[in-house]
Amino acid sequence: MTPTELRLDLLCQLSDLNGVPGNEDAVRDFVLRELDGLADEVRVDALGNVIALKRGRDAASEGEHRRERIMLSAHMDEIGFLVRFVDDQGFLRVQALGGFDTRNLFARNVTVQTRGGALPGLLTPGGRPVHIATPEDRKKVPEVKEFFVDLGLNAEEVKRRVRVGDMVTLDQTARQVGHLVVGKAMDDRASVFLQLEVLRHFREERPRHDVVAVFSVQEEVGLRGAVVAAYGVEPTLGIGLDVTLAVDTPGVGPDEAVTRLGEGIGIKVFDSSMISTRWLVDALVDLAEQEGTPYQLEVLALGGTDGAAIQKTRAGVPSVTLSIPTRYIHTIVEAVHVGDLRAGVDLLVAYLR
Repeated sequence: MTPTELRLDLLCQLSDLNGVPGNEDAVRDFVLRELDGLADEVRVDALGNVIALKRGRDAASEGEHRRERIMLSAHMDEIGFLVRFVDDQGFLRVQALGGFDTRNLFARNVTVQTRGGALPGLLTPGGRPVHIATPEDRKKVPEVKEFFVDLGLNAEEVKRRVRVGDMVTLDQTARQVGHLVVGKAMDDRASVFLQLEVLRHFREERPRHDVVAVFSVQEEVGLRGAVVAAYGVEPTLGIGLDVTLAVDTPGVGPDEAVTRLGEGIGIKVFDSSMISTRWLVDALVDLAEQEGTPYQLEVLALGGTDGAAIQKTRAGVPSVTLSIPTRYIHTIVEAVHVGDLRAGVDLLVAYLR
């Protein structure tokens, strides 16, 4: 298949949606619409995970006790904020949901989702502008607690329309840049997209074994959705789907790149939340080489994915994570390569067949 056969417009739509941990409603509604006709059963659990079952070819020939059940998991949530306080001037103080590098947060457009609808705002740490800043001011990197949102409204109106707990997300419209798709929340909407594309491949055929595709919630605050989903699904094998660092840019040595854009899907060996089951890593590597699918082996010093939640459920589950190389993670210009997306779809489809 050529890259244009990937529905990149769908990926851009997913990236543009707003959904911080605990408030993934818009993404969930979108996923549920896209799943129409792609699964035998679809349900939403008590925490808000979407769980889609595609029965395998072995369903009719093997006893229930012998059936394999492969759980895939990609998270719907994105890093963002909640309103934690409204001050007497009408400025909003925020609580971070997920890990932010505050150097990337200066003077950003944001949207505050309130009961009455969306309000545009400006996120800034304030302080002196560059024209009057001291040398010390210019060197300082503020903490999240110093940032506030300016809604351009008087305090009385802000207090009437905004309440503690309202969702705040960074604004960015996804677009294509060369061979890249760039936008906010590619972590992990790129994997949500990949998972939907894989299910689309099985619209007219069945995978070898039962596949349970989970679109999880609250990953960015501790893999919470996948923990719950994996316990309920009781998989015999797990595959997490997420992004990983591609620090293949100026100023960083090749030993720190982790992965490189355009060189294939990442097969995770290690991160700080899991060591992938070795025979699964070997099986995916062998299959990628057999199929001619480009891949990279990934060792990530920090970070975690839904694969770890699956691996540690109940009495333990053999698990691995497939990682989409991504530049500028946890910014509003997260960038993925079309070729790596294609490689991820191809490898996962081949494995499930």
